[in-house]
Amino acid sequence: MTASPPATHTHHLAQLNVATLRHPIDDPRIAPFVEMLDPVNAAADSAPGFVWRLVEDGAADATGLRPAGEDVIVNLSVWETREALWDFAYRSGHLESMRRRREWFERHVQAHLVLWWVPAGHLPTVAEALERLADLRTHGPSQRAFTFTSSHTADEAPDAAPVHQAVSAAVLPDGFRRGDEFAGARRSIS
Repeated sequence: MTASPPATHTHHLAQLNVATLRHPIDDPRIAPFVEMLDPVNAAADSAPGFVWRLVEDGAADATGLRPAGEDVIVNLSVWETREALWDFAYRSGHLESMRRRREWFERHVQAHLVLWWVPAGHLPTVAEALERLADLRTHGPSQRAFTFTSSHTADEAPDAAPVHQAVSAAVLPDGFRRGDEFAGARRSIS
């Protein structure tokens, strides 16, 4: 019996997660988190359904990028399916870092994770991701910006739909304007 060719997806799931550090990234209290970065990122890179993740130029991760604030780290990635991202986040070694997140990150008062469908081959920019998060915070879950608990299918994806014009600059990080691309961000497909 031969394996059937992998399914071709017309859309992939993009995700942005932001986290506010309790202490600077080089503080010894954050060291256990930093020590987990390489193994967790390596696991993501080799996980079934992984497509891409944001990495700072010259670095192995994106923790040096601060497009959402000096004490806020971002994780931006693309996955073939919702299930692939869910399996990595909640059914792999990544779960240990999530269990310990209160040691390293402030409790969120607003949405900190946003998901949205992108056409296969599209790599979202940091600005696009922050706009989706702002959209979710302003308008709640929709086909444009949702969470695992308010998920939408790729068939519902509003390809090329403009970002809600009602998203105000107040929900974007200080100094970040709609349409900006974060300087220094490298985008590549593994």
